[in-house]
Amino acid sequence: MIVQKTSVFPASRDIVFQKLQQLETLQYIAKPYATFEPIGEAVSMWTVGSTSSYLFRLFGVIPFGTHTIHIVRLDRSGVSSREGNEHVPVWNHDIGMESIDANHTRYTDRVEIQAGWKTVFIWLWANAFYAHRQRKWIRFLQKSMREEQRP
Repeated sequence: MIVQKTSVFPASRDIVFQKLQQLETLQYIAKPYATFEPIGEAVSMWTVGSTSSYLFRLFGVIPFGTHTIHIVRLDRSGVSSREGNEHVPVWNHDIGMESIDANHTRYTDRVEIQAGWKTVFIWLWANAFYAHRQRKWIRFLQKSMREEQRP
């Protein structure tokens, strides 16, 4: 099943791309729906070919296995990762970014989910999760822009 959400972000594509590469951005925008605690050496910025693993918790408290993220594409037009864990073996996440103008970016999350009989339940959660993520991204970027404009 596919989850797809699109929003217009109040920042340039370069700013979104720079923040998108950082683990701390994922950790911030995912809460409270999910938390990602690094297992082993933490990757502060993703790069093509990098693989990292996280203790994944639903709503920050329900253990949901070890989530692995493998970055297969990372450029200014977006990111593709192949992800999964014991409960959701296929979580193929593609992020698209399209510059609208100097201060706005069309951002799309597209996720293919395969989890056997659990797929429909994971799909329902993922729809809410990605809507939440994009709302939180917008607030995060608005706050960042205000902070950068301060004298």
